[in-house]
Amino acid sequence: MQTKRLRIGILTPSSNTALEPITCAMLSALPHVSAHFARFTVTEISLTNQALGQFDVSRILDAAKQLADARVDVIGWSGTSAGWLGFERDEALCHQLTEATGIPATTSVLALNEILAKTGVRRLALVSPYTDDVQERIIRNYENIGVECVAERHLGLSENFSFAEVPDTLLADMMREAAFARPDAVTTFCTNLHAAHLAQPFERETGIAAYDTVATVVWKALRMLDVDTSPLSEWGSVFALSA
Repeated sequence: MQTKRLRIGILTPSSNTALEPITCAMLSALPHVSAHFARFTVTEISLTNQALGQFDVSRILDAAKQLADARVDVIGWSGTSAGWLGFERDEALCHQLTEATGIPATTSVLALNEILAKTGVRRLALVSPYTDDVQERIIRNYENIGVECVAERHLGLSENFSFAEVPDTLLADMMREAAFARPDAVTTFCTNLHAAHLAQPFERETGIAAYDTVATVVWKALRMLDVDTSPLSEWGSVFALSA
């Protein structure tokens, strides 16, 4: 019997070049599931008013309505802006997306936070490409929900396009450095990093869970559709989790 085709809609920062090929590579393990992308303008990650304004909900909803035209089964915001804007922003966004399109929605950050709660993570290591002040804001927001950032590494970058140019060898080194603090988990926190494929080898080497934010939204979108995620196990332990 043929398995019903499922479509995942992914909201994508316009200057992002990593998450689309990574997402499609993950879903290649599930021939009946396809990813469909809609972009809205994001070119800079900083705390300036102009950069924060990129995440105005009206812009995101316009992109989501394009995904609704493709009759996707779920919409995922593959982005980490709630890390510095506040987790409540993504909670509100999901409600707004569903209200505007009639389609259930999730985000990279909400999925990550669900995973942290599900796996009992209280000591987190944070790896990102961001600037000092953005990184500090993310750390503070996690502290507010009872998750201590016991180690962090960041690169001080603000141009979104440049994040995808960071060598995965450097990211792997940053993850290993963060692991010295023996956190409960390490997160690679940016959806324009080529980091998702590093999770499984890192976990095998250190015994510490690695949660990449491209992977977290894929995991949650699939679980919302009752899809078994175990065929994606080569992308890390997150795909062994049930919703």
